[in-house]
Amino acid sequence: MLTAMTEPTESRRQRAARRAGEFPPAPEPLPLPVLDSHTHLDIIVTESGVPGAPQPATEPTTAPPDAGPASGDPVHLLIEVAAAAGVDRLVQVGTDVGSSRWGAEAADRYPAVLATVALHPNDAPRLADLDAALREIEALAGRDRVRGIGETGLDHFRTGDEGRAAQEESFRAHIAIAKRHHKALVIHDRDAHADVLRVLDSEGAPETVVLHCFSGDEEFAAECVRRGYVLSFAGTVTFGNAAGLRAAAKLTPLDQLLVETDAPYLTPTPYRGRPNASYLIPLTVRTLAEATGADLDELCAAISATGERIFGPW
Repeated sequence: MLTAMTEPTESRRQRAARRAGEFPPAPEPLPLPVLDSHTHLDIIVTESGVPGAPQPATEPTTAPPDAGPASGDPVHLLIEVAAAAGVDRLVQVGTDVGSSRWGAEAADRYPAVLATVALHPNDAPRLADLDAALREIEALAGRDRVRGIGETGLDHFRTGDEGRAAQEESFRAHIAIAKRHHKALVIHDRDAHADVLRVLDSEGAPETVVLHCFSGDEEFAAECVRRGYVLSFAGTVTFGNAAGLRAAAKLTPLDQLLVETDAPYLTPTPYRGRPNASYLIPLTVRTLAEATGADLDELCAAISATGERIFGPW
């Protein structure tokens, strides 16, 4: 049995304090609707609040899909604000058993939301019983509105050598779950490009693979594109020092490109350090249009089509 690891240096409460603050103003809406292929509504609500009501909630809650703004339902409000910016579909991503279960329930209640379920690679080495947690994820994977297995993968930035065996074990198990349930595999890859490809090649990748918050260079992007993987770009592509990411986006075919927030993280320029949410996707999409040379309407249509191909109809 693999032993549990200690918690990271920065506590959840410290991270919440760092991200709590005023949401940025809404950008100009997109001309055609797109999806946010990777967000964490539960974390936004608990750690950052919602636009127009910046005080975070104590616990993430869900309400019936017909609940209006007057109900004070924060998930409904996040969906409404996003839709006004041209972001009409959201993929809620799980990072542990609790958030995966929450996401599956949210997807059942909100027509604009689909879910993915998984154990985050940084959490896998800290679990006292990884096998039991994986069984919980497999049980959730069979639900109709759970359309992906993720975020799973490898992270060599936060997890040291002592945790990498458990991390890889978890990654391989998630690949198997994705194949058994014919769901998209959503990969977290931080400083582990070569090892991610090694594991995918050795296990045999599922039919659909998404590199969440793509962070590689042109060479890695070319390898992923050649394998048929989908590259999802977050607000990091807008950063001044992200010329390599923009170059990677330029060589990515439009039918292998998605956009995401990873909210409440990775807020696009010029609002780095403030809370992120799906309504800020237009900032990233417009940067991608500039980087790829694509017409904005064409890019939005391609992102929507790719999202529906990967996750199915909402």
